Amino acid sequence: MSIQTLTIVGVGLIGGSIGLAAKKRGVAKRVLGVGRRQASLQQALARGAIDEVFVDFPEAVKRADVVVFCTPVDMIAEQILAAAPQCKAGALLTDAGSTKAALVRSLDGRLPADVSFVGSHPLAGSEKRGPEHADANLFDGKLTVITPTADTNADALDRTSAFWKALGSEVRIMDPEEHDRVLALTSHVPHLVAAALVSLLTSELLPLTATGFRDTTRVAAGDPALWTGILLQNRQPVLAGLQLLGESLDRFRGALTRSDRVALNRLLAESKLLRDALEKNSSRRA
Repeated sequence: MSIQTLTIVGVGLIGGSIGLAAKKRGVAKRVLGVGRRQASLQQALARGAIDEVFVDFPEAVKRADVVVFCTPVDMIAEQILAAAPQCKAGALLTDAGSTKAALVRSLDGRLPADVSFVGSHPLAGSEKRGPEHADANLFDGKLTVITPTADTNADALDRTSAFWKALGSEVRIMDPEEHDRVLALTSHVPHLVAAALVSLLTSELLPLTATGFRDTTRVAAGDPALWTGILLQNRQPVLAGLQLLGESLDRFRGALTRSDRVALNRLLAESKLLRDALEKNSSRRA
């Protein structure tokens, strides 16, 4: 895939990595970066993630063949609606947000007929943020979920899939609502659990935390404002996930309450089997 001009809105960890990967792999001839903070834009420019910096949409998006929105999920719909009328005919818009159903509902029937949007979510990144952490190889072998709707243009879907594959990603097509249900369990509820575990600490306990606690709670170091938006956008699936988690904890609690060694060992063994399978799956993708 070869893009004449790629515009990235929000050049942080993900946006910066898209820029670096696109330039490294020859996916885009020119990469434009849009953001609110000049310091971050200049840092992305210095790292080679983008070729030009912009603080507003019109000039950056009207030149673009593809525009990727890498901003907080509760800002993306408004930004797309503002940008789309400025885009040239045939432009493809996509995003990297962690929630999808609310976004596609917000955009339904509101874009110009000659501009296409296809939702995307690369399952890559970390609790770190900013272009200083961007990595040209971030998407290598990682999964990107693409979430078309019944109204999605087939050519736009193919272009979106080709774009992420060109950055090194594997691609899976999912319904937006299914995506949000799955990500609630695999990403959003785990973030809440990590935050809740950290909230149990006191200053006296900090020196007594070892690798296990730090590994379990690593994601709680993520940006609170960003995660507040994600959790509220995906509120119902997250609440359903918390219900399932509560039922699972009840099974462990019941085994402990009864001092039931057999049941407790079985629950732990079942979890270990799944965790081992997860590790093998990750190794195959590496």
